[in-house]
Amino acid sequence: MASKKQQVADMLNAVKTGNARALTVLHPTIYKQHNPEIADGPTGIRAVLFAIKDTLQTNIVRIFQDGEYVFAHMDYFDAVTKGSGARVAFDIWRFEDGQVVEHWDNFQINHSDPNPFSGRTMTDGPTEVTDLDRTETNKAVVRELVEDRIAGRFDKLADYFVDGVYIQHNPTIDTSLAGLAALGENGPVYNRLHLVLGEGNFVLTTCEGSLKGQPTAFFDLFRLENGKIREHWDTIETIPPKTEHKNDNGKFEGTP
Repeated sequence: MASKKQQVADMLNAVKTGNARALTVLHPTIYKQHNPEIADGPTGIRAVLFAIKDTLQTNIVRIFQDGEYVFAHMDYFDAVTKGSGARVAFDIWRFEDGQVVEHWDNFQINHSDPNPFSGRTMTDGPTEVTDLDRTETNKAVVRELVEDRIAGRFDKLADYFVDGVYIQHNPTIDTSLAGLAALGENGPVYNRLHLVLGEGNFVLTTCEGSLKGQPTAFFDLFRLENGKIREHWDTIETIPPKTEHKNDNGKFEGTP
C-alpha cells in the first residue's frame, strides 16, 4: 500500500491527472470538511476538485507526515496563465484506519512580487526534510514561540531564532526581528493555538485570531536549524461568518 504522503499527493494531483480513484482514500461516511467554502463529506471535495480541473492546477511544494496527519504546502494557479488568481495554501489531512477522515486548510492570494526586504516568494526555499530525530524537540520550540506571541511576550522572540536572524517569506513583513516585534503593536492578533505538526526540521502551527478586527486563521510553517528557527512561511485567511459556511464543522473544530 502507498504511504499516507503518497496517497495525499495522488489525491491533490487528481486535479491535473483526472485520477478519480485517488479520491477513494476519503472515508465514504465520516469524512469531515473544515474549509467553510466546501460542502461536507467526500462528495463536497470531489465536486470542487473536478469543477476546477480546467481552470486551476495544483503544485505540491512541500509535503510532510506527523503520525496520522499529512500536511502540504501548496500552490494553486490558473491553468492557462500559470499566474492569474494564484493562491498559496496549507492543507492538513487526518487519517484513521487507513483512510482520510478530516481536512483543514488555509488559503492566501499569492503576491506577484517577492518580499521587498528578503526578495523571497511565498513558497521558495528548502524542501528537504532532515533531523527526523529532532521532530518533537522542534515542535516544542515552535509551540513555546507561538505561546509567547499569544501572551504578548514579544521581547522573548529573538531567543528562538538563529543568531537573531531569519528568512521571511511573508510578502509584507520586514525580515529583521525588529520588524517581527513591531507586529505586536499593529499586526495580526493570535488568540489560540490549535495544532502543532512537524516532521524533522519543519513545523506547522494553526492558530485563530484577528486581523484588522476580522476573525482570521493563521497557518505558519517554520524551518529549524539546531533547535532554532531559521525560516518562516505562512498563509493568512479571513474566516467568513458562520451564516456563509457550507458545512457546520467550523474552521478549527476537531483540532486538539
